[in-house]
Amino acid sequence: MNETALALSGVSKSYGSFAAVSGLTFSVRRGEIYGFLGPNGAGKTTTLRMLLGIIAPDAGTISVLGRESVASVKPRVGYLPEERGLYRKMRAAETIAYFGRLKGMDSKRAMGEARTLLERFGLGAFADTRIEGLSKGMAQKVQILSTIVHGPDLIILDEPFSGLDPVNQQTLEDLIAGEARKGRTILFSTHVMQHAERLCQRFVLIARGRKLFEGTVNEARARLPRRIHLALAEDEGGAGRERLSRLPGVAAVAPGDDGLYALDLAASASGEAVLKACFDSGLALRRFDLSEPSLHDVFVSFVGKAEGAHAAPAREAA
Repeated sequence: MNETALALSGVSKSYGSFAAVSGLTFSVRRGEIYGFLGPNGAGKTTTLRMLLGIIAPDAGTISVLGRESVASVKPRVGYLPEERGLYRKMRAAETIAYFGRLKGMDSKRAMGEARTLLERFGLGAFADTRIEGLSKGMAQKVQILSTIVHGPDLIILDEPFSGLDPVNQQTLEDLIAGEARKGRTILFSTHVMQHAERLCQRFVLIARGRKLFEGTVNEARARLPRRIHLALAEDEGGAGRERLSRLPGVAAVAPGDDGLYALDLAASASGEAVLKACFDSGLALRRFDLSEPSLHDVFVSFVGKAEGAHAAPAREAA
């Protein structure tokens, strides 16, 4: 069996003179949770629409579940679009079953699975409520369940956490993790790093339609220096910054609010050595925190550099 669920090679798409996606290459392994990350307007939705055959690329190749054309495997794919939309007069269970039938399920099985899913995710009492009578969060949950009702091998979610409250965001994270445990492949796009950091085994980060990074969260973190946040007990006239910059192992010092300094460590430096050097230098501390870079830090650094390399303002690419 092909271990690759999804692969793009050199995929590009332009609208007139505007390049929405440029030479994009990445692959998703079967059974993994894969993040598709980037700021608004990065080209994420355009890419997902090409994966699904909604629009055609100008160049490059796309393989979905081992096929060059997604048309032959569409029943094995579940897709949640960024633009939410349900038939407001349909009832919750009826809606989910309808999407199941579109993917080849028979009516009885589709309705049975719809009611099971609603019960499992706390909406059993609303199975016969019309969509217009549900809260926004409930309606979004119905649309998410409509995406997975047929048990797809590949689940593609475009900004699935958008508009959900923290409780329902956690419910969706649990759902994604549960589908992965069943051996299903999940690709989800987001610009909120906390979800990706908790869920993704690997991810690709794009900006302005181009790939900036592909790999694991730990591999991404390794691209940035570790950072110490410290505050001095006394820092008359701001002289502490100069003294901190002379400490061995410190590559850069940036002042923050309330007397806080951010120290970037050199590649070979340890936090313990810097702490010892502070004491040896007579620096009295009231705070000392060593932290690894977060995925948010990676995102800001990579995307900031990419945006800074282009003087022209970005156009919406999604």
